[in-house]
Amino acid sequence: MDRRIIDLYDDFTHCHLDRRLFIERLARLVGSTAAALALLPQLESNLAIAQTIPETDARLRAQDVTYEGSSGVMTGYLARPAGDTKAPAVLVIHENRGPQPHIRDVARRVAVAGFVALAPDFMSPIGGTPATEDEARTKFSGVRVPVALADALKSTAFLRSRPEATGKVGVVGFCWGGAMTGHVAAAGDDVQGAVVFYGTAPALDKVPAIKAPLLLHYAGIDERVNATVPGFEAALKQAAKTYTLHMYEGVNHAFHNDTAGTRYNADAARLAWTRTVDFFNRTLR
Repeated sequence: MDRRIIDLYDDFTHCHLDRRLFIERLARLVGSTAAALALLPQLESNLAIAQTIPETDARLRAQDVTYEGSSGVMTGYLARPAGDTKAPAVLVIHENRGPQPHIRDVARRVAVAGFVALAPDFMSPIGGTPATEDEARTKFSGVRVPVALADALKSTAFLRSRPEATGKVGVVGFCWGGAMTGHVAAAGDDVQGAVVFYGTAPALDKVPAIKAPLLLHYAGIDERVNATVPGFEAALKQAAKTYTLHMYEGVNHAFHNDTAGTRYNADAARLAWTRTVDFFNRTLR
């Protein structure tokens, strides 16, 4: 697909570009409004394929939960291995559209890998995630990073307190959630491992506060995010932090999201997820 189309869609999803303006610009690129509308299914999320692990899978137990956030009640989706054995926990931080079905599925993937997973709704302070992705994308501009960070820290504390959890906590995030994962690590939170999927770097002066080892996944043709990577890596090296960085060449932002149309890359997603589970097995057990 034309790189200009991918870049335009990236602007739409991350810079809160008006949908009407997005369609107009896409139509200019592909020749007509009809062609633009025909192309949309290749770009937008296909939520019908967002369930690789059913909620009824016998290997896990899943439920919606509420708990105290930094300024009110947080809602979240908790998935854990079936049985009574305690397990380490992983906070799953969503993209810039709230905990869509794909993120809930990721939480279930974490659970069947043997961890207690919590996917919070960081839109809880502004009324929760709307029903449609377009509404969520628009409303997400009201999410404030300082509030979200405080809620993330409350979420890791909630995980530590869970009776089915061992007290060890990791965090993984995607896109906006990848950036938030960096913020959590740079806040000095007592997490034992942090995994970033194509998230922009935290403030570099906060890097010395990072305690946890990091696993960093980046897409080779993700210019917006990758512009922040060299400075981040230099700061990590200067502060002698433990990290592993993988650059997946030739793939797009959101390559792990199997509902993300042409941006999804099955091979890169599979490899990155295998590395993620291995990382959490090393750092949390």
